[in-house]
Order: sequence, then structure tokens, then C-alpha cells
Amino acid sequence: MDPITGLAASAAGGGLFGLIGTALGRVAGYFETRQRLQHETERWAHETKLLELQRHARAEETEGELALAEASGRWAGLSASMAADAAIGESYKWVSAVRGVTRPALTLLLWLIAGLIWIGADGAGRASIIETATFAATAATLWWFGDRGPRRGSAG
Repeated sequence: MDPITGLAASAAGGGLFGLIGTALGRVAGYFETRQRLQHETERWAHETKLLELQRHARAEETEGELALAEASGRWAGLSASMAADAAIGESYKWVSAVRGVTRPALTLLLWLIAGLIWIGADGAGRASIIETATFAATAATLWWFGDRGPRRGSAG
């Protein structure tokens, strides 16, 4: 073989192997990039799910705090109402009699209004009006007589 032909064959072979190496490097780089992007996508999906779970946990915690604050407010209101009622003290007999009749009279009046609404309401708004009136009458009955009843161990 001629030295020039051998040199040309070596150059061509080296160039061919260089092209094949470059092509293999590019193919490997493509798969590496694809794998890295898939990993990033999975990582971001995991981050998103984690943030969503944290948001739900904070929402539930906030709901619990609101329920606790509402219950505390109700107890504070009941305590203040009972303290105000106890602070009135004794007065003229007719004033005490009127005070004693007020709750039963208002409750009876509220139930009477609820019954009249139930009898007289037409079909379109009937359910909503009846539910509202029944809610008000029940709440008043339980508030005025259930929660504010005489304390145990009191003298009268």
C-alpha cells in the first residue's frame, strides 16, 4: 500500500470514527436531557402535591381555630348574658312578674308567628320562610329556657 493511500485511509477512518463518536455522544446527551427533564417534571409534581397537602392542612387548622373561637364566643356571650341577668337584682313585684313572663310570651308569640307563616305562605317561598321561622322559634326556645335555666344548687 502506498503511504499516501494509507495516510488517506487513516484520516478517513479517524474522521469516520470521530463522526460516529460525536453522533453517539449526541444520542447519549439526548437521552440524558430527556431523563433530566423527566426527573424535573416528577420533582415539580411532587412539590405541587406537597404544597397542596400543606394548603389543605392549613385550611383545616384555620377551620378548627374558627370553630374554637366561635364556641368560645358563644360561651362568653352566655356568661355575660347570665351575669347581666343576675346583676339586675330584685325590684318591684310587678316588674319581676313582667320580666318572668317576657320569655314565655315572646316564645309563644314567635311560635304563633311561625305557625301563621306555615299556614299562609305560598309554594314558592314557603320552604325558606318556614325553615327560617322554625329556626328562630327553636333557637329562642332553647336559648331562653335551655341554656338560661336555673343553676343547680342555687336557692331559687
